[in-house]
Amino acid sequence: LEIRKIALPPNHPDFAGSYGNIGNVYDGMGEYSKALSSYERSLQIQKIALPPNHPDLALSYNNIGNVYKNMGEYSKALSSYERSLEIWKIALPPNHPHLASSYCNIGNVYNNMGEYSKALSSYERSLEIQKIALPPNHPALAASYNNIGSVYGNMGEYSKALSYYEKAQDIWKKSLPSNHPHISHVKRNIEDVKKKM
Repeated sequence: LEIRKIALPPNHPDFAGSYGNIGNVYDGMGEYSKALSSYERSLQIQKIALPPNHPDLALSYNNIGNVYKNMGEYSKALSSYERSLEIWKIALPPNHPHLASSYCNIGNVYNNMGEYSKALSSYERSLEIQKIALPPNHPALAASYNNIGSVYGNMGEYSKALSYYEKAQDIWKKSLPSNHPHISHVKRNIEDVKKKM
């Protein structure tokens, strides 16, 4: 960033990348206010330097949404994720994996807010896109099945939850190393839901 400040004009798009990277580090460290500040600076530059529906803006809104979600500010997270999705719908093909990720993020917020029918709808839309865009044993499909299982579990529909958790487990066992944390996580989900049935 310091070198770019010397070498480039003030609103050059490369600055947005630097601020975005700094935001990623702060977000990873749990320093959310600093992450938010970096991501917002990145977005400001992108709004000046790029066309209004450039995919980089969608990524910035997505990053901002992640921070708000991590902070528990779900309405702000939802707003950012929805803006990201709007841009990606314009900028990308209809079954691009970024759209699936966007629907997943929106589903995560609704699930955290206890709005399970909206969460389910978003997760199902994500899964539909993934089934078209990804190979059948891709780990992202398993994550979607796990998310849908989680919603059904939260709704008290334990047999449906179990079915989705088992689908997730099958894919993760095929696509990930046997000691991967996702496999133990879904195993715990299956055990928990069986106790409730």
